[in-house]
Amino acid sequence: MKTPNALLAATGTTIFTVMSALASQHRSINLGQGFPDTEGPADVLHAAAGALLDGRNQYPPMTGAPELRQAVAAANARFYGLSVDPDREVVVTSGATEAITACLMALLDPGDEVVLIEPLYDTYLPVVRLLGAVPRLVRLTPPRWELPRADLAAAFGPKTKALLLNTPMNPTGKVFTAAELAFIAELLQRHDAWAVCDEVYEHLTFDGWRHIPLMTLSGLRERCLRIGSAGKTFSLTGWKVGYVTAPAAIAGIVAKAHQNLTFTTPPNLQRAVAVGLAKDDAYFAALAAELAEKRDRLSAGLAGIGMAVLPVMGSYFVTAGYAPLGFAGDDVAFCRHITEQAGVTAIPLSAFYAGEAPRHYARFAFCKRPEVLDEAVSRLARHFAERRGVELTGTG
Repeated sequence: MKTPNALLAATGTTIFTVMSALASQHRSINLGQGFPDTEGPADVLHAAAGALLDGRNQYPPMTGAPELRQAVAAANARFYGLSVDPDREVVVTSGATEAITACLMALLDPGDEVVLIEPLYDTYLPVVRLLGAVPRLVRLTPPRWELPRADLAAAFGPKTKALLLNTPMNPTGKVFTAAELAFIAELLQRHDAWAVCDEVYEHLTFDGWRHIPLMTLSGLRERCLRIGSAGKTFSLTGWKVGYVTAPAAIAGIVAKAHQNLTFTTPPNLQRAVAVGLAKDDAYFAALAAELAEKRDRLSAGLAGIGMAVLPVMGSYFVTAGYAPLGFAGDDVAFCRHITEQAGVTAIPLSAFYAGEAPRHYARFAFCKRPEVLDEAVSRLARHFAERRGVELTGTG
């Protein structure tokens, strides 16, 4: 019998699925997968419920319900000063992961090179390779996650078709600075390359940090495909509603990719997300402030246990080094250990790298209720106190 697709057959089950299953098995508090444990805003939920009963449940337009495309265009203008044509420059997708795939499909031919910045969301590499393109990896390293400019410049060449940029960044919590973005913009223009911009955490920034879409920089409006996510903005990750903003010529090709992936997205959810994007500024400010408090709560708790907690400027996640706890294994072993023995689940940072990676860090999601974060910290504190006690007794 002839073999199936070799790349997909060799692709393992995602680390998020593996760790979530392990968490369920051990009744662990799951701080691995990045989804909130509360529902989104009530008015958006009611809008979805009402839209389900208004007699418009057949196929909406392939590129998205008009209400949502108009809302996405209005949000681009409101938050970033971008003038966007809702009919020609917006494509609604079934989640941001589909949007990433559709954008890459729209741009890449076999043999094209794509610059990717590690650590990275685990969908990026498989999709690039499935399309026959060649990834060129540039690595950020903890604890400061600084952009290695010489390495980035060296990754660009005659075959570079695109850069895939994630800011605010999962898993690092990094928000790229204006100076870093200007450097990236110059490389894109020099090499006549596109940018696929994964900006799903655009409204989740803290401590005065502001998200700057690469598309807003001079000369980049026609080179960027900007991706947003209702799941992250409205704490409704299961809805899987994403949206792409792109120049009309490439948006039309993104729509053709979307046509061959999912074709469309539930119309009631689209119209509800349009209601959400029109919410006043207070909602977006409160969302970020609430998450900043949760970040501080979990970060302080992990630091109190003795972990080396790294700064977080945006997203749902905090990265912490566990070497000070005296655990000798790698990050995969550590995350399994705390799931099985302490009842708290995290994701090994190495899962976000290809090949060798930093091996003494774990990523924890803080988009949970305060009492859940407190219980997770208590479990970890109790476990490592008991572990130290056993070690002391053993050496005594």
